[in-house]
Amino acid sequence: MHILPAIDLYGKKAVRLLKGDYNNMTVYSDTPETVAADFKNQGASFIHIVDLEGARDGTTPNIDVVKNIIKSSSLFAEVGGGVRSVECIEKYIEAGARRVILGTAAVTDKVFLRDAVSRFGDKIAVGVDVKDSFVAIKGWTENSGVECFDFCREIANIGVKTVICTDISRDGAMRGANIEMYRRLSESFSLNIIASGGVSTLNDVRRLKEMNIYGAIIGKAYYTGAFLLRDAIAEAEKK
Repeated sequence: MHILPAIDLYGKKAVRLLKGDYNNMTVYSDTPETVAADFKNQGASFIHIVDLEGARDGTTPNIDVVKNIIKSSSLFAEVGGGVRSVECIEKYIEAGARRVILGTAAVTDKVFLRDAVSRFGDKIAVGVDVKDSFVAIKGWTENSGVECFDFCREIANIGVKTVICTDISRDGAMRGANIEMYRRLSESFSLNIIASGGVSTLNDVRRLKEMNIYGAIIGKAYYTGAFLLRDAIAEAEKK
């Protein structure tokens, strides 16, 4: 299983939200590049980057920071937040992203999603952000009315290979991962599922690995020192 430490960007800083609430934001670093350097020093091969302003507004205000993070760290980067056009996908790929995450647009514009998968193949991932069993959009501020499992079935049929599934109620709350949801997803679909939201102990990592989940995102647990990133990576890579 892959461990993907996360950097959420807002105002060119590394921040964390509590349960997706923009009014409940903690700034952890004014220099996200140094955070990425520490990820690498602790043995990370991957990085998960989200432009929170982009997610909310459909823009790319932090693209220069994204580019600097990828260039300075040379980690395999997946990037999301406000990706709603082919031009935006191309911009992130040119910035060095190896995978680009579609969120709102994957829910609201299936023509765009199909076109993106056709053009870019497995460089496209979809963020499935779940609140009360439904997919949330526009930086988690709106309920799409689309049920999580129905949506996963639809995008799998379109050809999406990788899904970043976040339980919003647990994101940043240090309550543990929603193990049952990830178990059901892994049993229902042959997608590369990346678990996000609430991964707060090494036992969470262990249990996700046992389910053959493709990856787990480590966010607040890293920033608060709940465990060492290197220990999570070692746990995930155990034979």
